[in-house]
Amino acid sequence: MYKRRLPQAVGTGALLADGSRPRIIPADVKGPFTRGRRALGVLLIAFAGALPWVQVNGAPALFLDIGTRRLFAFGRTFNAQDAPFIFFLVTGIGISLFFLTTLFGRLWCGWTCPQTVLLDGIFRPIEHWIEGGREARMRREAGPWTVSRLVRLVLKHTVFAATAIAIAHGVLAYFVTAPGVFQMVMLPPPYHLEAFTWTTAMAVLLYFDLAIFREQLCLVACPYGRLQGALVDDDTVTIGYDSRRGEPRGKLNEVTGDCLDCNRCVVVCPTGIDIRNGSQLDCVGCAACVDACDDVMRRAHRAPGLVRYDSLQGFAGKATRLVRPRTLFYVGLIAIGATVATTTMLRRHNDAEITVQRLPGAPYQFEGDRVRNSFDAHLVSKLAKASHYTLTVEAPPGAEVVLPIHDVTLEGMSGVHAPIFVTLPRSYPGAHLVVRVTAQRDGSAEVVASEITILGTGR
Repeated sequence: MYKRRLPQAVGTGALLADGSRPRIIPADVKGPFTRGRRALGVLLIAFAGALPWVQVNGAPALFLDIGTRRLFAFGRTFNAQDAPFIFFLVTGIGISLFFLTTLFGRLWCGWTCPQTVLLDGIFRPIEHWIEGGREARMRREAGPWTVSRLVRLVLKHTVFAATAIAIAHGVLAYFVTAPGVFQMVMLPPPYHLEAFTWTTAMAVLLYFDLAIFREQLCLVACPYGRLQGALVDDDTVTIGYDSRRGEPRGKLNEVTGDCLDCNRCVVVCPTGIDIRNGSQLDCVGCAACVDACDDVMRRAHRAPGLVRYDSLQGFAGKATRLVRPRTLFYVGLIAIGATVATTTMLRRHNDAEITVQRLPGAPYQFEGDRVRNSFDAHLVSKLAKASHYTLTVEAPPGAEVVLPIHDVTLEGMSGVHAPIFVTLPRSYPGAHLVVRVTAQRDGSAEVVASEITILGTGR
Protein backbone atom coordinates (compact mmCIF):
# COMPACT_ATOMS: atom_id res chain seq x y z
CA MET A 1 0.00 0.00 0.00
CA TYR A 2 1.28 3.45 -0.90
CA LYS A 3 0.47 6.24 1.55
CA ARG A 4 0.85 9.97 1.04
CA ARG A 5 2.37 10.79 4.39
CA LEU A 6 5.20 13.03 5.40
CA PRO A 7 8.66 11.47 5.16
CA GLN A 8 9.47 11.63 8.85
CA ALA A 9 9.81 7.83 8.88
CA VAL A 10 12.30 7.80 6.02
CA GLY A 11 15.52 6.16 7.11
CA THR A 12 14.06 2.87 8.17
CA GLY A 13 14.12 1.79 4.54
CA ALA A 14 11.73 2.05 1.63
CA LEU A 15 9.03 0.29 3.70
CA LEU A 16 7.37 1.44 6.91
CA ALA A 17 6.67 -0.89 9.80
CA ASP A 18 3.10 -1.52 8.62
CA GLY A 19 4.25 -2.46 5.11
CA SER A 20 3.26 0.84 3.49
CA ARG A 21 5.63 3.13 1.63
CA PRO A 22 6.23 6.76 2.63
CA ARG A 23 6.06 9.60 0.14
CA ILE A 24 9.66 10.62 -0.32
CA ILE A 25 10.77 14.24 -0.58
CA PRO A 26 14.54 14.14 -1.13
CA ALA A 27 16.58 17.10 0.04
CA ASP A 28 18.78 19.11 -2.30
CA VAL A 29 22.43 18.12 -2.53
CA LYS A 30 25.48 19.55 -4.25
CA GLY A 31 28.72 17.87 -5.18
CA PRO A 32 30.79 16.49 -8.07
CA PHE A 33 28.67 13.39 -8.58
CA THR A 34 25.45 15.41 -8.61
CA ARG A 35 26.90 17.90 -11.08
CA GLY A 36 28.16 15.06 -13.25
CA ARG A 37 24.78 13.31 -13.28
CA ARG A 38 22.97 16.53 -14.15
CA ALA A 39 25.40 17.34 -16.96
CA LEU A 40 25.06 13.82 -18.35
CA GLY A 41 21.27 14.06 -18.07
CA VAL A 42 21.24 17.31 -20.07
CA LEU A 43 23.38 15.70 -22.77
CA LEU A 44 21.17 12.61 -22.95
CA ILE A 45 17.97 14.66 -23.15
CA ALA A 46 19.46 16.91 -25.84
CA PHE A 47 20.74 13.89 -27.78
CA ALA A 48 17.41 12.06 -27.63
CA GLY A 49 15.49 15.19 -28.58
CA ALA A 50 17.75 15.97 -31.54
CA LEU A 51 17.66 12.53 -33.20
CA PRO A 52 14.36 13.07 -35.08
CA TRP A 53 15.61 16.46 -36.31
CA VAL A 54 19.12 15.63 -37.50
CA GLN A 55 19.21 14.44 -41.12
CA VAL A 56 21.67 11.74 -42.17
CA ASN A 57 21.68 10.71 -45.85
CA GLY A 58 18.32 12.37 -46.39
CA ALA A 59 16.52 10.72 -43.46
CA PRO A 60 16.25 11.40 -39.70
CA ALA A 61 19.11 10.03 -37.65
CA LEU A 62 16.70 7.61 -35.96
CA PHE A 63 13.30 6.97 -37.48
CA LEU A 64 11.07 3.89 -37.34
CA ASP A 65 8.59 4.11 -40.21
CA ILE A 66 5.79 1.80 -39.12
CA GLY A 67 3.82 2.23 -42.36
CA THR A 68 6.63 0.98 -44.61
CA ARG A 69 8.26 -1.21 -41.95
CA ARG A 70 11.64 0.49 -42.30
CA LEU A 71 14.15 1.64 -39.70
CA PHE A 72 16.49 4.54 -40.44
CA ALA A 73 19.45 4.46 -38.07
CA PHE A 74 22.32 6.92 -38.45
CA GLY A 75 22.49 6.78 -42.23
CA ARG A 76 21.68 3.09 -42.62
CA THR A 77 18.30 1.73 -43.61
CA PHE A 78 16.85 -1.57 -42.43
CA ASN A 79 13.68 -3.21 -43.69
CA ALA A 80 11.72 -6.34 -42.78
CA GLN A 81 14.42 -8.58 -44.28
CA ASP A 82 16.86 -7.22 -41.69
CA ALA A 83 14.74 -8.29 -38.71
CA PRO A 84 17.34 -10.90 -37.59
CA PHE A 85 19.61 -8.01 -36.62
CA ILE A 86 17.19 -7.27 -33.76
CA PHE A 87 18.49 -10.43 -32.07
CA PHE A 88 22.02 -9.04 -31.97
CA LEU A 89 20.77 -5.66 -30.74
CA VAL A 90 18.68 -7.05 -27.89
CA THR A 91 21.20 -9.65 -26.72
CA GLY A 92 24.05 -7.16 -27.00
CA ILE A 93 22.26 -4.62 -24.82
CA GLY A 94 21.31 -7.31 -22.29
CA ILE A 95 24.78 -8.80 -21.95
CA SER A 96 26.40 -5.35 -21.79
CA LEU A 97 24.00 -4.39 -19.00
CA PHE A 98 24.85 -7.58 -17.11
CA PHE A 99 28.55 -6.80 -17.53
CA LEU A 100 28.11 -3.23 -16.29
CA THR A 101 26.08 -4.42 -13.30
CA THR A 102 28.71 -7.01 -12.37
CA LEU A 103 31.34 -4.28 -12.33
CA PHE A 104 29.45 -1.28 -10.91
CA GLY A 105 26.04 -2.40 -9.64
CA ARG A 106 23.06 -0.20 -10.58
CA LEU A 107 25.19 2.50 -12.19
CA TRP A 108 22.84 2.45 -15.19
CA CYS A 109 19.87 3.18 -12.92
CA GLY A 110 21.41 6.18 -11.21
CA TRP A 111 23.10 7.81 -14.18
CA THR A 112 21.54 6.96 -17.56
CA CYS A 113 18.15 5.29 -17.05
CA PRO A 114 15.40 7.39 -18.76
CA GLN A 115 13.37 7.21 -15.54
CA THR A 116 16.17 8.83 -13.54
CA VAL A 117 17.18 11.29 -16.27
CA LEU A 118 13.64 12.62 -16.75
CA LEU A 119 12.79 12.62 -13.05
CA ASP A 120 15.98 14.31 -11.80
CA GLY A 121 16.61 16.38 -14.92
CA ILE A 122 13.11 17.79 -15.56
CA PHE A 123 10.37 16.94 -13.07
CA ARG A 124 12.14 17.43 -9.74
CA PRO A 125 13.65 20.79 -10.83
CA ILE A 126 10.13 21.92 -11.82
CA GLU A 127 8.86 20.81 -8.43
CA HIS A 128 11.66 22.64 -6.62
CA TRP A 129 11.04 25.80 -8.66
CA ILE A 130 7.33 25.85 -7.78
CA GLU A 131 7.21 24.41 -4.25
CA GLY A 132 10.66 25.10 -2.87
CA GLY A 133 13.03 22.81 -1.00
CA ARG A 134 12.32 19.85 1.23
CA GLU A 135 11.94 21.80 4.48
CA ALA A 136 9.56 24.36 2.96
CA ARG A 137 7.41 21.62 1.44
CA MET A 138 7.26 19.66 4.69
CA ARG A 139 6.23 22.74 6.67
CA ARG A 140 3.58 23.61 4.11
CA GLU A 141 2.16 20.07 3.97
CA ALA A 142 2.13 19.78 7.76
CA GLY A 143 -0.02 22.91 7.99
CA PRO A 144 -3.57 23.63 6.86
CA TRP A 145 -4.69 24.03 3.28
CA THR A 146 -4.18 27.62 2.08
CA VAL A 147 -4.67 29.42 -1.21
CA SER A 148 -0.91 29.47 -1.73
CA ARG A 149 -0.61 25.74 -1.16
CA LEU A 150 -3.50 24.96 -3.52
CA VAL A 151 -2.18 27.29 -6.24
CA ARG A 152 1.28 25.73 -6.03
CA LEU A 153 -0.17 22.22 -6.23
CA VAL A 154 -2.37 23.00 -9.23
CA LEU A 155 0.42 24.88 -11.01
CA LYS A 156 2.89 22.06 -10.40
CA HIS A 157 0.68 19.33 -11.79
CA THR A 158 -0.36 21.52 -14.72
CA VAL A 159 3.29 21.98 -15.68
CA PHE A 160 3.88 18.25 -15.09
CA ALA A 161 1.02 17.38 -17.46
CA ALA A 162 2.24 19.83 -20.11
CA THR A 163 5.76 18.40 -19.83
CA ALA A 164 4.48 14.83 -20.16
CA ILE A 165 2.53 15.83 -23.28
CA ALA A 166 5.63 17.46 -24.78
CA ILE A 167 7.75 14.37 -24.10
CA ALA A 168 5.07 12.12 -25.60
CA HIS A 169 5.09 14.21 -28.78
CA GLY A 170 8.89 13.96 -28.82
CA VAL A 171 8.62 10.17 -28.70
CA LEU A 172 6.01 10.29 -31.49
CA ALA A 173 8.56 12.06 -33.70
CA TYR A 174 10.59 8.84 -33.80
CA PHE A 175 7.71 7.22 -35.71
CA VAL A 176 6.31 10.04 -37.88
CA THR A 177 9.32 12.46 -38.07
CA ALA A 178 9.44 15.86 -36.40
CA PRO A 179 7.73 17.73 -39.30
CA GLY A 180 5.05 15.05 -39.27
CA VAL A 181 4.33 15.77 -35.60
CA PHE A 182 3.84 19.49 -36.35
CA GLN A 183 1.47 18.67 -39.19
CA MET A 184 -0.57 16.41 -36.90
CA VAL A 185 -0.70 19.04 -34.15
CA MET A 186 -2.14 21.57 -36.59
CA LEU A 187 -4.99 19.23 -37.58
CA PRO A 188 -7.97 18.06 -35.48
CA PRO A 189 -7.48 14.67 -33.74
CA PRO A 190 -9.94 12.76 -36.00
CA TYR A 191 -7.52 13.24 -38.92
CA HIS A 192 -4.88 11.18 -37.10
CA LEU A 193 -6.86 9.34 -34.46
CA GLU A 194 -4.42 6.47 -34.03
CA ALA A 195 -1.42 8.73 -33.39
CA PHE A 196 -3.53 10.98 -31.14
CA THR A 197 -4.69 8.00 -29.04
CA TRP A 198 -1.17 6.62 -28.76
CA THR A 199 0.29 10.00 -27.76
CA THR A 200 -2.45 10.58 -25.19
CA ALA A 201 -1.84 7.18 -23.60
CA MET A 202 1.91 7.84 -23.53
CA ALA A 203 1.40 11.26 -21.91
CA VAL A 204 -0.90 9.79 -19.24
CA LEU A 205 1.63 7.05 -18.42
CA LEU A 206 4.49 9.56 -18.26
CA TYR A 207 2.52 11.88 -16.00
CA PHE A 208 1.50 9.05 -13.66
CA ASP A 209 5.02 7.67 -13.52
CA LEU A 210 7.05 10.87 -13.15
CA ALA A 211 4.56 12.92 -11.14
CA ILE A 212 3.05 10.29 -8.84
CA PHE A 213 4.57 6.80 -9.00
CA ARG A 214 8.20 7.95 -9.24
CA GLU A 215 10.67 5.83 -7.26
CA GLN A 216 8.13 3.02 -6.98
CA LEU A 217 8.91 2.12 -10.59
CA CYS A 218 12.51 1.41 -9.57
CA LEU A 219 11.59 -0.34 -6.33
CA VAL A 220 8.55 -2.37 -7.39
CA ALA A 221 7.99 -2.54 -11.13
CA CYS A 222 11.44 -2.62 -12.72
CA PRO A 223 12.78 -6.20 -13.03
CA TYR A 224 16.37 -5.03 -13.44
CA GLY A 225 16.60 -4.03 -9.79
CA ARG A 226 15.54 -7.53 -8.75
CA LEU A 227 18.23 -9.07 -10.98
CA GLN A 228 20.94 -7.13 -9.19
CA GLY A 229 21.08 -9.66 -6.37
CA ALA A 230 22.12 -12.38 -8.82
CA LEU A 231 24.57 -10.24 -10.79
CA VAL A 232 26.69 -8.58 -8.09
CA ASP A 233 29.31 -10.16 -5.85
CA ASP A 234 31.81 -9.05 -3.23
CA ASP A 235 34.01 -7.39 -5.89
CA THR A 236 31.22 -5.32 -7.46
CA VAL A 237 31.81 -1.60 -6.98
CA THR A 238 28.67 -0.09 -5.48
CA ILE A 239 27.85 2.72 -3.06
CA GLY A 240 28.37 1.72 0.55
CA TYR A 241 29.13 2.91 4.04
CA ASP A 242 32.50 2.31 5.70
CA SER A 243 31.30 0.95 9.04
CA ARG A 244 34.85 0.26 10.23
CA ARG A 245 35.57 3.95 10.07
CA GLY A 246 32.13 5.35 10.88
CA GLU A 247 31.07 3.29 13.89
CA PRO A 248 30.23 3.92 16.64
CA ARG A 249 28.23 6.99 15.63
CA GLY A 250 28.27 10.12 17.74
CA LYS A 251 28.25 13.89 17.83
CA LEU A 252 31.01 16.09 16.51
CA ASN A 253 32.74 16.71 19.86
CA GLU A 254 32.47 13.11 21.06
CA VAL A 255 35.25 10.54 20.74
CA THR A 256 33.49 8.15 18.38
CA GLY A 257 33.65 7.05 14.77
CA ASP A 258 33.51 9.52 11.89
CA CYS A 259 29.75 9.18 11.34
CA LEU A 260 28.03 12.12 13.03
CA ASP A 261 24.59 10.50 12.71
CA CYS A 262 23.34 13.67 11.01
CA ASN A 263 20.98 11.66 8.77
CA ARG A 264 22.02 13.78 5.81
CA CYS A 265 22.73 10.71 3.65
CA VAL A 266 19.16 9.54 4.30
CA VAL A 267 17.19 12.70 3.52
CA VAL A 268 18.88 13.15 0.12
CA CYS A 269 18.19 9.56 -0.98
CA PRO A 270 15.57 9.42 -3.77
CA THR A 271 14.43 5.95 -2.68
CA GLY A 272 14.36 6.66 1.06
CA ILE A 273 16.90 4.10 2.27
CA ASP A 274 19.64 4.38 4.85
CA ILE A 275 22.89 3.43 3.13
CA ARG A 276 24.42 2.74 6.55
CA ASN A 277 22.26 -0.38 6.81
CA GLY A 278 24.42 -2.11 4.21
CA SER A 279 24.02 -3.03 0.56
CA GLN A 280 20.37 -2.84 -0.52
CA LEU A 281 18.52 -3.60 -3.74
CA ASP A 282 16.63 -0.30 -3.40
CA CYS A 283 19.84 1.70 -3.88
CA VAL A 284 19.91 2.99 -7.47
CA GLY A 285 23.52 4.16 -7.33
CA CYS A 286 22.84 7.87 -7.84
CA ALA A 287 25.64 8.92 -5.41
CA ALA A 288 23.53 11.64 -3.76
CA CYS A 289 24.47 10.21 -0.36
CA VAL A 290 28.15 10.31 -1.34
CA ASP A 291 28.03 14.05 -2.10
CA ALA A 292 25.97 14.72 1.03
CA CYS A 293 28.30 12.82 3.35
CA ASP A 294 31.46 14.26 1.79
CA ASP A 295 30.07 17.76 2.32
CA VAL A 296 29.44 17.00 6.01
CA MET A 297 32.91 15.48 6.41
CA ARG A 298 34.59 18.53 4.91
CA ARG A 299 32.68 20.86 7.24
CA ALA A 300 33.68 18.68 10.18
CA HIS A 301 37.32 18.73 9.00
CA ARG A 302 37.30 14.99 8.45
CA ALA A 303 38.39 12.99 5.45
CA PRO A 304 35.72 12.39 2.78
CA GLY A 305 34.85 8.90 1.61
CA LEU A 306 32.90 7.63 4.60
CA VAL A 307 30.17 6.86 2.06
CA ARG A 308 31.74 6.10 -1.31
CA TYR A 309 31.91 3.90 -4.38
CA ASP A 310 33.67 0.71 -3.32
CA SER A 311 33.20 -3.04 -3.16
CA LEU A 312 32.50 -5.19 -0.12
CA GLN A 313 36.09 -6.34 -0.42
CA GLY A 314 37.27 -2.73 -0.40
CA PHE A 315 35.20 -1.85 2.66
CA ALA A 316 36.76 -4.88 4.37
CA GLY A 317 40.24 -3.55 3.63
CA LYS A 318 40.96 -6.01 0.81
CA ALA A 319 41.76 -5.47 -2.87
CA THR A 320 38.92 -5.24 -5.38
CA ARG A 321 39.22 -7.48 -8.42
CA LEU A 322 37.68 -6.02 -11.53
CA VAL A 323 39.07 -8.86 -13.66
CA ARG A 324 37.51 -12.10 -12.48
CA PRO A 325 35.85 -15.17 -14.10
CA ARG A 326 32.41 -13.56 -14.23
CA THR A 327 33.57 -10.39 -15.97
CA LEU A 328 35.76 -12.37 -18.37
CA PHE A 329 32.76 -14.52 -19.25
CA TYR A 330 30.68 -11.46 -20.13
CA VAL A 331 33.55 -9.91 -22.10
CA GLY A 332 33.84 -13.13 -24.08
CA LEU A 333 30.12 -13.15 -24.86
CA ILE A 334 30.23 -9.50 -25.93
CA ALA A 335 33.25 -10.13 -28.16
CA ILE A 336 31.64 -13.15 -29.82
CA GLY A 337 28.35 -11.34 -30.34
CA ALA A 338 30.06 -8.23 -31.74
CA THR A 339 32.13 -10.32 -34.15
CA VAL A 340 29.14 -12.30 -35.41
CA ALA A 341 26.97 -9.17 -35.68
CA THR A 342 29.65 -7.25 -37.59
CA THR A 343 30.31 -10.14 -39.97
CA THR A 344 26.59 -10.65 -40.56
CA MET A 345 26.05 -6.94 -41.12
CA LEU A 346 28.84 -6.70 -43.68
CA ARG A 347 27.68 -9.79 -45.55
CA ARG A 348 23.91 -9.46 -45.41
CA HIS A 349 23.04 -5.80 -45.09
CA ASN A 350 23.02 -4.12 -48.49
CA ASP A 351 21.69 -0.89 -49.95
CA ALA A 352 19.13 -2.96 -51.87
CA GLU A 353 17.24 -6.22 -51.45
CA ILE A 354 15.90 -8.52 -54.13
CA THR A 355 13.49 -11.39 -53.57
CA VAL A 356 12.31 -13.86 -56.20
CA GLN A 357 9.01 -15.69 -55.76
CA ARG A 358 6.62 -17.58 -57.99
CA LEU A 359 3.77 -15.73 -59.57
CA PRO A 360 0.31 -16.63 -58.24
CA GLY A 361 -1.30 -19.66 -59.84
CA ALA A 362 0.19 -22.96 -60.97
CA PRO A 363 3.87 -23.36 -60.07
CA TYR A 364 4.67 -24.20 -63.71
CA GLN A 365 2.90 -24.73 -67.06
CA PHE A 366 3.40 -27.23 -69.88
CA GLU A 367 3.56 -25.94 -73.45
CA GLY A 368 3.88 -29.04 -75.63
CA ASP A 369 7.26 -30.60 -74.88
CA ARG A 370 8.41 -27.57 -72.92
CA VAL A 371 7.75 -26.32 -69.35
CA ARG A 372 7.51 -22.69 -68.32
CA ASN A 373 8.16 -21.25 -64.84
CA SER A 374 6.88 -17.77 -64.03
CA PHE A 375 8.59 -15.72 -61.33
CA ASP A 376 8.33 -12.27 -59.78
CA ALA A 377 11.48 -10.39 -58.78
CA HIS A 378 10.86 -7.74 -56.12
CA LEU A 379 13.68 -5.18 -55.96
CA VAL A 380 13.70 -2.71 -53.04
CA SER A 381 16.09 0.22 -52.68
CA LYS A 382 17.12 1.24 -49.16
CA LEU A 383 18.75 4.48 -50.26
CA ALA A 384 17.13 7.86 -49.69
CA LYS A 385 18.06 9.09 -53.18
CA ALA A 386 17.08 7.85 -56.64
CA SER A 387 19.22 4.98 -57.99
CA HIS A 388 19.52 3.06 -61.25
CA TYR A 389 19.80 -0.73 -61.23
CA THR A 390 20.53 -3.33 -63.90
CA LEU A 391 18.76 -6.69 -63.64
CA THR A 392 20.24 -9.90 -65.00
CA VAL A 393 19.04 -13.49 -64.97
CA GLU A 394 21.31 -16.55 -64.89
CA ALA A 395 19.52 -19.71 -66.06
CA PRO A 396 20.61 -23.23 -67.07
CA PRO A 397 22.17 -23.52 -70.56
CA GLY A 398 19.59 -23.72 -73.31
CA ALA A 399 16.85 -22.08 -71.25
CA GLU A 400 14.73 -19.37 -72.84
CA VAL A 401 14.53 -16.37 -70.50
CA VAL A 402 12.11 -13.49 -70.90
CA LEU A 403 12.84 -10.46 -68.68
CA PRO A 404 10.73 -7.47 -69.80
CA ILE A 405 12.50 -5.08 -67.43
CA HIS A 406 16.31 -4.92 -67.55
CA ASP A 407 16.99 -1.38 -66.38
CA VAL A 408 15.19 0.07 -63.38
CA THR A 409 15.33 3.56 -61.85
CA LEU A 410 14.00 3.62 -58.31
CA GLU A 411 13.16 6.66 -56.26
CA GLY A 412 14.46 6.79 -52.70
CA MET A 413 13.06 4.00 -50.48
CA SER A 414 10.92 2.51 -53.25
CA GLY A 415 10.61 -0.84 -55.01
CA VAL A 416 9.56 -2.48 -58.25
CA HIS A 417 8.21 -5.87 -59.35
CA ALA A 418 9.72 -7.43 -62.47
CA PRO A 419 8.18 -10.59 -64.05
CA ILE A 420 10.51 -13.34 -65.26
CA PHE A 421 9.60 -16.27 -67.54
CA VAL A 422 11.94 -19.24 -67.93
CA THR A 423 11.15 -22.01 -70.44
CA LEU A 424 12.97 -25.38 -70.71
CA PRO A 425 12.38 -28.73 -72.40
CA ARG A 426 10.34 -31.02 -70.17
CA SER A 427 13.05 -33.67 -70.55
CA TYR A 428 15.83 -31.32 -69.44
CA PRO A 429 18.13 -33.35 -67.15
CA GLY A 430 18.59 -32.36 -63.53
CA ALA A 431 16.24 -32.26 -60.60
CA HIS A 432 17.53 -29.07 -58.93
CA LEU A 433 17.77 -26.45 -61.62
CA VAL A 434 18.18 -22.92 -60.30
CA VAL A 435 17.47 -19.45 -61.63
CA ARG A 436 19.62 -16.67 -60.17
CA VAL A 437 18.46 -13.06 -60.43
CA THR A 438 20.94 -10.26 -59.69
CA ALA A 439 20.68 -6.49 -59.45
CA GLN A 440 23.59 -4.04 -59.54
CA ARG A 441 23.42 -0.32 -58.85
CA ASP A 442 25.23 1.99 -61.24
CA GLY A 443 28.51 3.18 -59.82
CA SER A 444 28.62 0.48 -57.15
CA ALA A 445 30.33 -2.91 -57.02
CA GLU A 446 27.63 -4.22 -54.70
CA VAL A 447 25.49 -6.95 -56.24
CA VAL A 448 22.36 -8.35 -54.62
CA ALA A 449 20.99 -11.69 -55.73
CA SER A 450 18.26 -14.20 -55.09
CA GLU A 451 17.76 -17.76 -56.31
CA ILE A 452 14.76 -19.97 -56.96
CA THR A 453 14.34 -23.55 -58.19
CA ILE A 454 12.85 -24.48 -61.57
CA LEU A 455 10.06 -27.06 -61.36
CA GLY A 456 8.52 -29.46 -63.89
CA THR A 457 11.63 -30.73 -65.73
CA GLY A 458 13.16 -34.19 -65.91
CA ARG A 459 9.84 -35.87 -66.85
